[in-house]
Amino acid sequence: MDVGVLTVALGDEPLDQTLEYLSGIGVGTIELGCGGFVGDSHLSREEYLDDEAAQRELLDLVAEHDLEISALSTHNNPLHPDDDRAERAATEIREAVRLAGQLGVDTVNTFSGLPAGSPSGEVPNWITAPWPPEHAEALEYQWGEVAVPTWTALAEHAADHGVNIGIEMHPNMLAYEPTSLLRLREATNERIGANFDPSHLYWQGIDVTEAIRYLGERGAIHHFHAKDTGLYEHNARIQGYLDTNPYTDEQNRSWLFRSIGYGHGESHWKDVVSTLRMVGYEGALSIEHEDSLTSGREGLEKAVDILNRAVFETQPGDAYWA
Repeated sequence: MDVGVLTVALGDEPLDQTLEYLSGIGVGTIELGCGGFVGDSHLSREEYLDDEAAQRELLDLVAEHDLEISALSTHNNPLHPDDDRAERAATEIREAVRLAGQLGVDTVNTFSGLPAGSPSGEVPNWITAPWPPEHAEALEYQWGEVAVPTWTALAEHAADHGVNIGIEMHPNMLAYEPTSLLRLREATNERIGANFDPSHLYWQGIDVTEAIRYLGERGAIHHFHAKDTGLYEHNARIQGYLDTNPYTDEQNRSWLFRSIGYGHGESHWKDVVSTLRMVGYEGALSIEHEDSLTSGREGLEKAVDILNRAVFETQPGDAYWA
């Protein structure tokens, strides 16, 4: 496993300076945003897609800093009820898959997306309960009439290019926890799997190491985001964890995205790394900085420090004691 970084937190810095900095703090891989909510400040699809010279220059620059690209990211909503927005998102995913294939990168990360609750709906609708009955009917519409057809086509496109799609399980998206992620995978093909981001699972009450086992034993983890969450029970005891307060209203929120080690201690992250190894994951631990209590650089440096102590640098030896 390599400690990596999603470079979006450093998006206001030129790519060459970003790579020099990350290499200098002990990072081994990078994840590059190329559209959608994460932007494309370090990798414009228009600039690099189908341009072999530009791609070679990029790969040479990455290699010059002893780094590798773990994934491309274009987080968006290909199931949006606005047809233009949905098609734009799907196009971003398709083009990111093509670009990944051309760069020799095996994974593109995104969201599952979220439709409206009916053909006439105009706003994405996150269904979290089966009652009243129209909610269950809306959920079936979302899966059967929107998600499965859209994602079947995207999964086939990914298979054609030999690229995996890592779905980040995220609330306000259709696949937001392991069983819904697996449902999407089973309805399409094995190119669909998880970009496993534990930060969204903690506040849902999901046991992260159990979720890693559940998906990992089914070969369904394509990539991993290293991102922590702090749970603030003095607020949650009053308002619960379904929190609509702004992310910058830190004092009143029930949970916050935190730098690695500031939501769950170092021993927990060693358990995470060990469980990933048990299920055969050997990819990147790609740090995504979204901690509103510190700067991008400080958050990244503290996360790299902890993860570099957590990852194993060697393969297991013979169990001579067994």
